[in-house]
Amino acid sequence: MSLLSIDHVTKRYTRGRLERVAVRDVSLDIDAGELVAVWGARFSGRSTLLRVAAGIELPEEGRVTFEGRDLARSRNSLLGRRIGYCQTCSSSAQQGLVIDQIAAGLLAQRALPRQARRRGQELLFRVGAEHCARLECHELAGAEVVRVAIASALITAPALLVIDEPTSGVDLLERDPLLSLLRSIANEGTAVLMSTGDAQGLSGVDRALSIDNGELRGEVRHAEGHVVPLRRAESGARRP
Repeated sequence: MSLLSIDHVTKRYTRGRLERVAVRDVSLDIDAGELVAVWGARFSGRSTLLRVAAGIELPEEGRVTFEGRDLARSRNSLLGRRIGYCQTCSSSAQQGLVIDQIAAGLLAQRALPRQARRRGQELLFRVGAEHCARLECHELAGAEVVRVAIASALITAPALLVIDEPTSGVDLLERDPLLSLLRSIANEGTAVLMSTGDAQGLSGVDRALSIDNGELRGEVRHAEGHVVPLRRAESGARRP
């Protein structure tokens, strides 16, 4: 059984009489410890697919299961616990210390404050952002924002980490270390599902799938720079 299974999922948005299909009949399976990237241009459906995979949004058609459980019925108990979703956009409106933001995930599960902060410090060290602990959230920039977001998502020891465009807005020289961090997280057993619009973001992944107009088109071979059409199976999109 796959850790995450997306089965013939379609997601639509409506505005007045207009309807846009953001994700169209997508099937995808992800196993524990796998690093999968969804590559596509803006408005291709990549971010919507990740939100559906994490349980943040529900599909109109199809089904998403996580560890064998219907995500539509179980997302309140899975999202923020077994599934970690990364918000990588900085906000000048964010208040408070970084360490408190990271500890919040455990505090919500009634952990003792001292234990939550200690675990937060450990995760900041794990992601290479230990120097950020005593900074205010709004003081973070570039790769710091992403590293702290990853630490926040990992605080509950999720089985799946979902991260939308981890290298967006990050300096060129800081991108490869971030991708190496995600690779190492997957190597430790946590599945990682990420999106990217940059070919550099495909480095080190187990699979890179191309999405266009809401449809998975095929597997991207990073070294060759082209898309190999998917061989679709009933259970999902797998590597040929």
